[in-house]
Amino acid sequence: MYFPYLRGRQFELLALRELANQKLLGEHIIPIIEPVKLSSTLVNTLDVFVKNNQCIAVILNPMVGNFGSELEDISDQERKSIYQTRFSDSLQSPFVIKSLIMQDNTQSWVNSLTKQNIEKGDLLAVNASRDHFSIYETEFSSVSPRYVLIPDESTFRRRVRKNKVLLDDKFEKQSKNAAYKEIDDEFFSDDHLYYKEDNFIGFSDYSIVGDEYSESGFAPRAVAIHIVYLDAENNLRIHHFVSDSNEDYYNPAGKFYEAVSKLYAWYQNRKSSFKLTLGFKKFLEHYKDQSYPGLGTVKKLSIMHHLELMSIYLNEV
Repeated sequence: MYFPYLRGRQFELLALRELANQKLLGEHIIPIIEPVKLSSTLVNTLDVFVKNNQCIAVILNPMVGNFGSELEDISDQERKSIYQTRFSDSLQSPFVIKSLIMQDNTQSWVNSLTKQNIEKGDLLAVNASRDHFSIYETEFSSVSPRYVLIPDESTFRRRVRKNKVLLDDKFEKQSKNAAYKEIDDEFFSDDHLYYKEDNFIGFSDYSIVGDEYSESGFAPRAVAIHIVYLDAENNLRIHHFVSDSNEDYYNPAGKFYEAVSKLYAWYQNRKSSFKLTLGFKKFLEHYKDQSYPGLGTVKKLSIMHHLELMSIYLNEV
């Protein structure tokens, strides 16, 4: 099982929604959303997963963004309606896995969910903090969560006995996009090859986004497209396609076409072995049409490609 861990920003959610709508995730992929804000895009995404009988996990006590404070203080009626009806209804679905990060507020959340007749054994737990490990052991002493995400550290491997999912950030984030030109192709992961041998029931990463979270975006000088692919030994590698005219912030459309032209040329040399996905096909369409989808969509398509590629691989093994 693969558990891609994504913060619930707009284009991450749109990537998940399109994959679910097109039924491209399959039974071996369970995305995890750590929502950063209460939005119509979030509830629409959950609705699509429920409608398509596709499992998705939602962190109820996120550590980043404004989601928690928005739940506590929903001032206008429209946002209150979003939470009290659609979001709340989605959480009742068996296809939405209620999930908690081990932190100071976890015990109150467990108590609240228990009062709603949600069993501890149906939860997903993110148990990645040594400082809060005792909370995990207290709350789940007699019943193991359905899934437990842990880092690849001996303490966690020894003390978490059941339903372990390996969580690791595989994306080597650079300080600026232009820096990816220096390391345009690098190893990404082999967890999908060995997780069962290491006594995990699944593996998790932050896709091509990485664990680092920032509230604000910025206009980059360079445009970078990050494409994960399988090599001859089925290791995952990642190739970075970076624009050339990176001296200023102007003409992002031109910069994108420079990057996507490199993607197209790279693909031409590996057509016979490359696993085409919907996200990658859309990159090829933008190259042929010389169209610019916007930087958010560039990230969306890269995420879509990665997740569909993992679905294809896991369906074949």
